[in-house]
Amino acid sequence: MATQTNEVTLQSTITCPKCGHTADEIMPTDACQWFYECASCKAVLKPEPGDCCVYCSYGTIACPPIQEGNSCCG
Repeated sequence: MATQTNEVTLQSTITCPKCGHTADEIMPTDACQWFYECASCKAVLKPEPGDCCVYCSYGTIACPPIQEGNSCCG
């Protein structure tokens, strides 16, 4: 039997779709992040259609509200 936990992962690795640069970032828990500037190519990333934030679009882990099964930014 699987055990459910309320733990939320706050670290996510964002990958820039323009240059492939990756960066480990800590996600905010009190707001969505709609913009992210790549440290390598300086591209400003925005969420893909249907995603609530850049972590849901380009990160290895979805944002905290989505991890908890809630809607994000609503």
